[in-house]
Order: sequence, then structure tokens, then C-alpha cells
Amino acid sequence: MVIVSYREQDHEQLVRIWESAVRATHTFLEEHHIQFYRDMVGEILEQRQVEVWEALNTEQQPVGFIGLQNNFIEMLFVDPSQHGQGVGRLLIEHTIQLKGHHLKVDVNEQNAGAAQFYKKMGFVQIGRSERDGSGNPFPLLHLEIS
Repeated sequence: MVIVSYREQDHEQLVRIWESAVRATHTFLEEHHIQFYRDMVGEILEQRQVEVWEALNTEQQPVGFIGLQNNFIEMLFVDPSQHGQGVGRLLIEHTIQLKGHHLKVDVNEQNAGAAQFYKKMGFVQIGRSERDGSGNPFPLLHLEIS
């Protein structure tokens, strides 16, 4: 597996990875929420509003990606077929090499698997919000590692 900077030709595949990962892990979202966030993620990636790194498999196909804004992890999504295979860990380790050990991330409280993953990676909870960044009633856990 190799980590590469965002490749424009992978845009649609990254959005598909996002959607399949969300459908597998964000069971609290309704269909209209998924469509809303899908459009938002597609725009963020297309306009390169965040620094994106892709994890590629041996066939050079993306299997996960991470989006960064300075030392904040804006998004980390892995194809569900690759969950538990070290892709997320590889992306976090790459980010630590790039940005140093002081990283922050917000995780949906209802996404217990993601919260567990980040805690396993050494993140600790430093706060909580009742609503997500779009004002929807999906509580966020604020985590950081240093």
C-alpha cells in the first residue's frame, strides 16, 4: 500500500469510498443527510478545500483517503472492504509524519467504531458538541493526540 497526494482522476472513486463507508458506519443518518453530505464532500474534494492524501492498493486504486486542514483531520474514510486492514492507521501515521504529533479530529458520537479507532491510535476526548458543523443534531466528540 502506498500514500499519494490527491489525484484528480480518482475523484469519483473517493466520493464512492466516502458514500460506502458512511452507509456502513453512519447508520444514524437518513438518506437525505447522506445526499447532502455527499454533495458537500464532492465539492470539498473537487475544489481542493482540504489537503487530501489517498491510500492506494497494489493495483494503484484508492481504498481510503484523509483530508486535512493544517493539523485538523477533516475527513478519514476507508472502503468498507478494507476496514480493519490497517488503511486508516497508515493514513494517520502518514499525517503524523507530515504534520507532527499534535492532531485534532471531530467524530460523530454515534459512530462508535470511528471513536474506538481514534482512541486506539492515541487520541483523547477534549470536548463534545451537541450538533455537527452543519448544525444537524449529530453530536460530535472532539479528540486530539499530542
